[in-house]
Order: sequence, then structure tokens, then C-alpha cells
Amino acid sequence: MAKLRVGLTGGIGSGKSAVAAFFAQDGATIVDADVLAREAVAPGSEGVRAIASAWPQAVDARGALDRPALAAIVFADPGARERLNAIVHPRVRALGAQREAEAPDGIVVHVVPLLFEGDFWRACDKTVVVIASDEARIARVIARDKAERTDVERRMAAQIDPGLARARADYVIENDGGLAALREQSARTYGMLLADLAAKEKP
Repeated sequence: MAKLRVGLTGGIGSGKSAVAAFFAQDGATIVDADVLAREAVAPGSEGVRAIASAWPQAVDARGALDRPALAAIVFADPGARERLNAIVHPRVRALGAQREAEAPDGIVVHVVPLLFEGDFWRACDKTVVVIASDEARIARVIARDKAERTDVERRMAAQIDPGLARARADYVIENDGGLAALREQSARTYGMLLADLAAKEKP
């Protein structure tokens, strides 16, 4: 047996988390970069200590990250954002590599919101992007997060253009229908990934 490293991405509100859940039901190991990012800056971690050293006001008296304070710092200062990424991203990559090494043979799906904005996609055997219309994404995020439309639009604007993601991805899942349609597309895509895994296992 072998492992097939898959990068799964999609803009905010696209439905990538639902696709990841479907892939998990079908047998994939899921490595979620957002979960790893929280782990990388958990209280007592090297990551949170590095953040406290850079921005003492971003860590509270209990040693936990003050996320609103940190967000205010990095949103106002691109240099601070780059410095934060330099702290968090290498730790997330290391945790992701560890999770993949511990995973059984088969399909390992790395859920990475900014897959194509960085270079991790180049290290993947296959990439999958979940695409949805802007209006569908905005409606989902407003319903899910009770967010303001302008905030959602700003977050969307900071992410990769869906057209570019579509051009780079090996597989595209369209999510403008209901959950049943998304399940069907996810299953079809997973079948193709299983074929890719089988091809990789051939001598």
C-alpha cells in the first residue's frame, strides 16, 4: 500500500469542510490546517510563546492567545502579518507532516484554506478545489457566522480568485446545489482519487 497526498481547498463558504467530512466517511485520513493552526498556538506551546515575545498584548494573563487583539495587530500591519505567518506556518507544516506520517496507508487529505496562495499544493499528488457562486458563499457565511455582508466580501477578496484555483486544481467540485448533490460529486471525486492511489501503487 501507499499514501496519496491530496490538497483540498476552497474559499470561505464554498463547502470544503463538508467535502472533507464526506471524504472521511469514505475512508480518507483528514489533516485540517485550521485545527493544526490552533494547536500550534495553544497555551504553553512554542508558537504562543513566540507570539508573546513579538506582541505581548496579544497573549492574556493565562498564556492564551487573545485572538481579537492579534487580529487587530496583523490586519493593520502587513509586516506583522508576515511575521505571524513566519511563526505559525512552519509549525503547522511540521504538525501536518507528523499527522501524515502517523496515518495509515491510503488517501490523506490536507484541508488547506490557502492551498494555492502558498506552495504546499506543489507537494501534493492531487489537488481538489470546491467552487461555489459568490452569492451562495456569502449567504452560507452570513447564516453560519452571523457575519456582516461587507466582512464576508472582504474575507473573500483576500483569497485566491476561484478561476485561478480552478485552473490549478486536478479536480473541481461545484457546490451550487444541495447537500445531496455535493455528496454525489464528492463520492465521484473520491473514486477518482482511489484510482490515482491504485496507479501510484503499481510498480
